[in-house]
Order: sequence, then C-alpha cells, then structure tokens
Amino acid sequence: MELISPSIYNLIIFVLAIYVGYHVVWNVTPALHTPLMAVTNAISAIVIVGAMLAAALTVTPLGKVMGTAAVALAAVNVFGGFLVTRRMLEMFKKKAPKAKAEGK
Repeated sequence: MELISPSIYNLIIFVLAIYVGYHVVWNVTPALHTPLMAVTNAISAIVIVGAMLAAALTVTPLGKVMGTAAVALAAVNVFGGFLVTRRMLEMFKKKAPKAKAEGK
C-alpha cells in the first residue's frame, strides 16, 4: 500500500503550478508585460509539455481529464500570446506614406 495516493501528488503539482503561475504573471511590471510576451509563450509551451506528461503518466480518469484540460488551456494561452505579440509588433511598424490626393 502506498503512503500517499497518486491523486494527492497530482493535486500538489496542480496547486504549485497555480502558485508559480500567479507570481510569474502578477510580479511583472506593466511596462515590461508586452516585451515579455514572447518569453511567456515559451513558458506556456513548457507547460504544455508538462501537462502532456501529467496526462500520460496519471492512472486515474480525473487526472487524465485534468491533464487534457491543462494541455487545451495552455495551447489557447500560447495561441493568444502569439496573436497579441503580432498585434503589438504591428504597432511599431512604419506606416506607408499617404498618397497625395489627385487633382490638387
């Protein structure tokens, strides 16, 4: 008989992930938030790998469902992060000069 249930291990990992994620996001100053978006996309990609491992290695159906949900949510986060980064980079592109009005 195991001393600690695998579900307890999964719950501990889940709570630690929430704690670390909270502190990573909320301790970034607003001025640095946009430039660090690409880095957070990379962190989210690592979260996807960890969630895949958690979903694959767990024994209980609840663990598999939570791991699959974590993969889906992290994938949405990565996709949204890349969209935001692209929009922010478009703001810094030089705009083409306006064509002079014809007839003047």
